[in-house]
Amino acid sequence: MQRRTRRRIGITQIAELANVSIGTVDRALHARPGINETTRKRILQIANQMGYTPNLAARALSTARAKMRIGVCIPRELHFFYDELWEGIYTEAEYYRDLGIEFLYRPVPELGKGEAKEVARILDSGVQGMILVPGRPQETGALIDKAEGDNVRVVCVSTDAPETKRSSIVCVDPRLHGMIAGELMAKFVRPAAQAAIITGMLVTENHAHKAEGFEKSFLAKCPGGQVVGILEAHEDEDESFQRTYELLGNFPDLDGIYVNTVNCLPVCRALAARKVSGKVKLIATDLFREMVPLLEENVICASIHQRPYRQGRVAVATLAEHLAAGRPLRTTNYLNPGIVLHSNLHLFQDFSRAHNSRVLHPVSADC
Repeated sequence: MQRRTRRRIGITQIAELANVSIGTVDRALHARPGINETTRKRILQIANQMGYTPNLAARALSTARAKMRIGVCIPRELHFFYDELWEGIYTEAEYYRDLGIEFLYRPVPELGKGEAKEVARILDSGVQGMILVPGRPQETGALIDKAEGDNVRVVCVSTDAPETKRSSIVCVDPRLHGMIAGELMAKFVRPAAQAAIITGMLVTENHAHKAEGFEKSFLAKCPGGQVVGILEAHEDEDESFQRTYELLGNFPDLDGIYVNTVNCLPVCRALAARKVSGKVKLIATDLFREMVPLLEENVICASIHQRPYRQGRVAVATLAEHLAAGRPLRTTNYLNPGIVLHSNLHLFQDFSRAHNSRVLHPVSADC
């Protein structure tokens, strides 16, 4: 009878079985911080059942490997969302820097502003991979395709550039985000209600698909309902206030507003200025400190949380593990959105507290 050779079990197999990143497995096996206790115990149990023993020779080889570089181009503002995305990127990058991967940070001030210039600078810097929030994919699409043609893997995060050859996307499915908001809105308002959408830029894939999802879902769930306007406010607080204020004047019987970006505070100020706070049902996006009293006072009925901190960590781990260990890149990595209501607000506050402090972003730095 032919004798079978036992295949060596490594952290890649443990990561696949536990459905976590290699970095998370490494933290569990070596008692490092940055992992919750339940996940740690589950990973250790899987490792024990598989008979895992650390491969010290492989670890020595990994640290001696020629250094690789990953470029990162994401916005600084609006900081309510991007601070958490940045922090997730920094947290995961810290682990992979120890394995010899360098990170080159080229932030842009706001979504889409100066994006093509910074992407070009990254590609000129000799990177093997890039993490990008493509605010204006029409302008950066050719650069993304050039990168992939030159064997530079591009992972989009938060919003997509689907017409390009990018390797992967990490985000909450924007149509699902909009559809959840539309179904919730239909439950909060009367039949034949009027609703409107305040968005950022419809040229941004994420914003456009959220609007489409909301409209489709709201019209299906609210008999006789209407979406009376989709207003672009370009993530600008003054423009968001002014456009909302004018909307409320033009539609005095408006029943609901869906803000599909994190820029909900100026919309709330416009509701207060028109004296319709709480009367016009508002569904927002994500969660930050200033939103808490607005949820408690029912100015905001609900918010759809996109888990930006988790998005940042997944984007780094996905790309780094592909470059360092050859792990296949999934075309789509859709995270499950959270629904924030007054009743479960405390759970999201506990989750977000550690990630809601203002992050200091490098103007331009290698780390």
